[in-house]
Amino acid sequence: MTQRAKAFSISAILFVVVTSALSVVVARYTNTLIDRVERRAFGYTPDPEGTQAFLATLGDERFFAQAGADAMQNAKGIDTFLYRQMDKAHQARYGKPFVVGRQLIGDCVAWGAAHAVYCQDSVSWSLGKLPEPPRMPSTEAIYGGARVEARGKPGDGAQPYGGWNDGATGFGAAKFLREFGVVYREPVNGIDLTTYSGDRAKQWGAYGCGGKGDKGVMDGIAKQHPCKHVVSVRTWDELAAAIESGYPVTLASSQGFQSVRNRDGIAEASGTWMHQMAALAVRHKKNGSPDDCVLVLNSWSPNWISGPKWPADQPDGSFWARRSVVERMLEDAWAIGDTNGFKYRDLNHRDWLQPNDESSNILDISHDRK
Repeated sequence: MTQRAKAFSISAILFVVVTSALSVVVARYTNTLIDRVERRAFGYTPDPEGTQAFLATLGDERFFAQAGADAMQNAKGIDTFLYRQMDKAHQARYGKPFVVGRQLIGDCVAWGAAHAVYCQDSVSWSLGKLPEPPRMPSTEAIYGGARVEARGKPGDGAQPYGGWNDGATGFGAAKFLREFGVVYREPVNGIDLTTYSGDRAKQWGAYGCGGKGDKGVMDGIAKQHPCKHVVSVRTWDELAAAIESGYPVTLASSQGFQSVRNRDGIAEASGTWMHQMAALAVRHKKNGSPDDCVLVLNSWSPNWISGPKWPADQPDGSFWARRSVVERMLEDAWAIGDTNGFKYRDLNHRDWLQPNDESSNILDISHDRK
């Protein structure tokens, strides 16, 4: 080899090394930048003492293992994808696929809770328990309720009892849903709640559900749609059994994730997020998945995360999280039940079991409604 050829070879190697190192630096910088941009979109404020106090009010069925004992006993470890019911219900109600929105203030707790409620309503509709496809819940109502009414403050809107900082507890949203209920995205009491408003969320976060001067009217409307069956989820087995029977789970924690999914749709744990999201699907290693995982739906728009999805209809804006990571996220997690609580529901019947090339045990509870 000539001197010139050797020099060229060394230069080529150096170019590859430098390029690879630069791409790593750029990726890390991009992730850091995204975290900084989205930091304002967090909003979970832990309150371990408050969580325990709320649990004490739930009596003998405060945990899913108790309230959902039948679901726990009959769980088969079937891969279950509840987000498909959200999409089907959304298309039936709104005439277009479900696409996750983007929170504009630190009201993530309300978004995670709203996604869980909508998912549960969609499952109930798919099972024929609701006569019409559900509407999306109002995140502003849940946010205000979690910050004011759930804290024992008056729901009259007379004063900004909740203050003007952002954030709420996971149990606060659960408590509001249980003790009051759901306000849906539609015109209510002269207020058009059809579209999310960050400004409204800010105001209601201070004055409570219904906002300034509401005099408790919106709380009364929420009570027309009770969500009384809300219980704590503490373990992987509870989480997996809940989802398999059609009960989504909210996840409020300090665990962060990367903004890129790997080839299996998994986002690896990274950093700290004071954040609440919703768990809407489960897949098991024994069924061919690379790990036991749950699907987590975020509230930062469809485009905050990139990378492959699994399966192909995985919602944009979501990611799979590994069991070992999720088990660290159950400090303030809540399963959302239907009007009959948390009874076992065998969703694997008729044409609902839809295997594909990647797994022979995927549960899709879609069916034709006639």
